[in-house]
Amino acid sequence: MARAPEVGSEVHKERNRTVLETAARVICEKGYEAASVQDIADACGLTKAGLYYYIRSKEDLLLEIMNYGMDIFEERVLLPVLTISDPVERLKACMERNIFLVTEGWSKEVTIILHEHETLTGDARLQINARKKRYVHFLESSFEEAMREGRIRKVEPRVAAFSFLGMVLWIYKWFRPDGKIPSDQLAREMQDLFFGGLEIVRKKK
Repeated sequence: MARAPEVGSEVHKERNRTVLETAARVICEKGYEAASVQDIADACGLTKAGLYYYIRSKEDLLLEIMNYGMDIFEERVLLPVLTISDPVERLKACMERNIFLVTEGWSKEVTIILHEHETLTGDARLQINARKKRYVHFLESSFEEAMREGRIRKVEPRVAAFSFLGMVLWIYKWFRPDGKIPSDQLAREMQDLFFGGLEIVRKKK
């Protein structure tokens, strides 16, 4: 017989997500060092003791936010493009999805991964770095595949991967949702700039 859904567990998960999202907003506004546990608890509508029901420490909270951000990234960006067989189209789709993720206002957890990347210490930093490295390796292997198939000119895959990331991940510093450049136009123009530089130049006979 099928088991009934564990309502209490789902409620707890939803509440935990709300705490992480609220904490991410406070940390984005104030910075990790300036945002106190009390600030976060107040924003969540909790006492400090109530907040510690969900976290062990402030750094543990930061780690949870970053893991949540990586979960969002993998769900919204990485997993949907894995089935695209053409390596260039896969990379273009990945860039577009990554741009949309960074430019969407709700993606505070992803912004924290970028802005507070040196704040974590010890095993916590190793854990997040391992997840980020998997993305870099995915990009490198896609560029290598594109070169093998003659779809782009010869480049160093690691340079291509970090150039890709440098273009996309810096957007959060300057993009304004109410600015004159909408996110879909931004994605098209950045794709043209980046992949235009990788085109194979055919010599005239």
